[in-house]
Amino acid sequence: MANINFQEIHDLLVEIAYEAGRMITDARPSIDVAGTKKNSADIVTETDQAVEKMVSTRLQTVYPNYEFIGEETWKPGMKLTDAPTFIVDPIDGTTNFLHGFPHVCISLGFVLDKIPSVGVIYNPFLDELYTAIQGQGAFLKRPQKERVKLPIRQPAEPLGDLNTTLIAAEWGTDRYGNNFDVKVQTFTKLAAAQQNGGSMVHSLRALGSAALNLCAVASGGLDAYWEGGCWAWDVAAGWCILNEAGGIMAGGNPGDWQPTVDGRLFLAVRLAPSGQKEFVEKFWDVIGNGRMVYES
Repeated sequence: MANINFQEIHDLLVEIAYEAGRMITDARPSIDVAGTKKNSADIVTETDQAVEKMVSTRLQTVYPNYEFIGEETWKPGMKLTDAPTFIVDPIDGTTNFLHGFPHVCISLGFVLDKIPSVGVIYNPFLDELYTAIQGQGAFLKRPQKERVKLPIRQPAEPLGDLNTTLIAAEWGTDRYGNNFDVKVQTFTKLAAAQQNGGSMVHSLRALGSAALNLCAVASGGLDAYWEGGCWAWDVAAGWCILNEAGGIMAGGNPGDWQPTVDGRLFLAVRLAPSGQKEFVEKFWDVIGNGRMVYES
């Protein structure tokens, strides 16, 4: 579709992100009144729903002909197409939000031809704003500091063996079955001592927000983020930021070099002057014959 102004979309998303941030920080969520979707680890609050309603109303007022996919209004059978589409997670890190752990954000992505083209992610508790436009780089704006280009750690170091890396990986909300078994086995192999057949990574991080994990990889603070089970609204904005910071996105299952935004299986790797592809292959070796399968 011609005449799509990514800069105007970016600027509107930034404005919306700050408004959503005020709604999130003004809220007083309670574990006692929070609702659940599938189980006790899959939580939704009134604030999630209110923020998404505000976001969708503002976007559809300005862009009535664009598609909208939001976590709280998504229904089974809704599919991502090549059409211009806003993909939104009103609160990524809802469990953190409930517990007062400040790893929380709103994730606002714009996808064209299924390619993440604009990404805006805002953590209102830390007042950190991550942004990217396709072909224009990725940036971080922090309180009382100038906007900086990502990655923060420059020059980026080469990626070597897994035992020199810091990796994010989340448990997810499905805590049984094959997918959970693959995660547990992979976590164990990554963490275990090399004399016991493990990779002995520096450490694993599970901070509870896919979008902010992707931002941490884009920033260079994390070397990689492995995920199975998250959704398009968890990764659309962060994927754009990762790409524009020089990172790469591979599939969460071995052999997948062309993951899709709605594919639910991801391995994000930071910028490096060398070793990105080799890192992915080493990580896939740890997974071995395990394969996660998620319905999209």
